[in-house]
Amino acid sequence: MLDFYQGKRVFVTGHTGFKGSWLCKMLHLAGAEVTGYALPPAEQSLYNLIGMEQQMSSIQGDIRDLDFLWRAFDTAQPEIVFHLAAQPIVRESYRDPVGTYSTNVMGTVHILECVRRSDSVKSFLNVTTDKVYENHRWPWGYRETDRLNGFDPYANSKSCSELVTDSYRNSFFSDGHVAVSTARAGNVIGGGDFAADRIIPDCIRAVQSGVSIQVRNPYSVRPYQHVLEPLSAYLLIAQRQYEDSSLSGSYNVGPNSRDCLTTGELAELFCKAWGAPARWEHTGDNGPHEDAVLRLDSSKISSVLGWKPRWNAERAVQETVLWTKAWLNGQDINDCLEQQITGFLTQQI
Repeated sequence: MLDFYQGKRVFVTGHTGFKGSWLCKMLHLAGAEVTGYALPPAEQSLYNLIGMEQQMSSIQGDIRDLDFLWRAFDTAQPEIVFHLAAQPIVRESYRDPVGTYSTNVMGTVHILECVRRSDSVKSFLNVTTDKVYENHRWPWGYRETDRLNGFDPYANSKSCSELVTDSYRNSFFSDGHVAVSTARAGNVIGGGDFAADRIIPDCIRAVQSGVSIQVRNPYSVRPYQHVLEPLSAYLLIAQRQYEDSSLSGSYNVGPNSRDCLTTGELAELFCKAWGAPARWEHTGDNGPHEDAVLRLDSSKISSVLGWKPRWNAERAVQETVLWTKAWLNGQDINDCLEQQITGFLTQQI
């Protein structure tokens, strides 16, 4: 898969974030010419820890600034574009709905407008979320044909981002000269995620502080997966539609059904992988609404592109703990990152 990207000009929005850093590392290992566009990274970030800025062309800018984005885009002349820039936290979307919508909706308009103006782009992928669907708490997974209508401002803004992408695809790229897709991924975990209000980073902060892990919603079901799972799917989608634009569309990217776990089960896996004295407790939650059950049906990407998950939830947690302990012990985390990427990509499906 990575061989395809050697020498390709690739533009990544949101490259300083958790998923963006992992993606750019994979592209760098593949020999791609990577340009990133994003806000400055947080002081404690995977991007800074692995020195990603020295391995690619990095431009600091706001996705809401169309003029500046276009200048960066036009200079890069990308063939392939991955759009990851977003405000990704549900609780933050309640605190700042206007900022969430302006980033997640107009940011998508802006990057697609750059693609529309460009003569170089052949493949565009908008990374959204499993939360774009109208949630009915079904015991089965949502399919790409189900209705889009996320409940909270974050989820809803991502539903809007999907509609924007579909409109641009129909209005400006229907002849196939640019292949345009969206990828709706489940909840990701992995080494180097320091975000607030995410279960695994919260677990790590708790054990570092010597306190029990506080789990707000232990019975909420989510499609948890290692970050390398969706990233491998993103790379595959962008490659295959580059080669055949008829493959453009929308793709769910989630784990097998047995890895749709409750948050409590995930916390238990973390405690098992970390070892004593890691422990968790249910604290209750008076926070804003979050969907109680969420599953994805990923049969489309499996049947159309041949993608399948490689690591189950237990392995995903183990690899996350392995990376985190390497970081805490002062080991070479770049080497750990590269070993995990290589091990994942060579795993038999």
